[in-house]
Amino acid sequence: MLANLLIGLREGLEAALVVSILVAFLVRTDRRAVLPKVWLGVAIAVTVSVAVTVALGLAEQQLTFTAQEALGGSLSIVAVGFVTWMIFWMRRVGRTISRELEGRLESAVAMGSTAVVVMAALAVGREGLETALFFYTAAQAAGETTQPLIGFLIGIAIAVALAYLIYRGALRINLGKFFTVTGVLLIFVAAGILAYGVHDLQEAAILPGLTTLAFDVSAAVPPDSWYGTLLKGIFNFSPQTTVLEAIVWVAYVAIVLSLFLRSARTPVGSPS
Repeated sequence: MLANLLIGLREGLEAALVVSILVAFLVRTDRRAVLPKVWLGVAIAVTVSVAVTVALGLAEQQLTFTAQEALGGSLSIVAVGFVTWMIFWMRRVGRTISRELEGRLESAVAMGSTAVVVMAALAVGREGLETALFFYTAAQAAGETTQPLIGFLIGIAIAVALAYLIYRGALRINLGKFFTVTGVLLIFVAAGILAYGVHDLQEAAILPGLTTLAFDVSAAVPPDSWYGTLLKGIFNFSPQTTVLEAIVWVAYVAIVLSLFLRSARTPVGSPS
């Protein structure tokens, strides 16, 4: 639940901030008549994202065990790639995202209503599709049915509330620090999902080393204990970890975290 709450909060706030930027620009330039087109685009993006998540779940149920493991492992790796790119993308464009979105919306308004709907759908849809894929793989890694969804929805709700308060001027937070802290936490979550994806590919016999363990701490960290569940839920920690899983986890954290912290030394202003 905690890992998916973080995913919902971080990714949901990014999407909500995009929406608030678009809405604020139209209100500020006295174009409220265009707002329904923006909301229609947002609704389309949300619908598509939910449909993708449901479709992935339904498709997986029709597959054999080996095919399920192959699909799950592949999607996990793809999801980690998307999230890693978005973490660095947000740091790079944090200062200019408002100006870029407003420029795109200005051009879309000049082109007509359909262009506004498409522009809003694409702006939010990119966040939505990435979130859907990352949530799906994180939920699969957690091995639960309702807890990941509950955590994710709570995170989304908090993100929407924060974005609304920021939009109304009732709350001011340092978004640069927020995205830095959540970025670091997401890197560890992503590392766990990446390791889980590798394990799935080992289960599918696509990658070797399924029986070659780096360590087995099942006696010290029982999977059904509260701390074992906590480690599994947040970091996807497995008491029985293969050598390849351990190598991938350590390599990802070492490389991505060091690059992210290096880039974080340059302050990033809030996207306003």
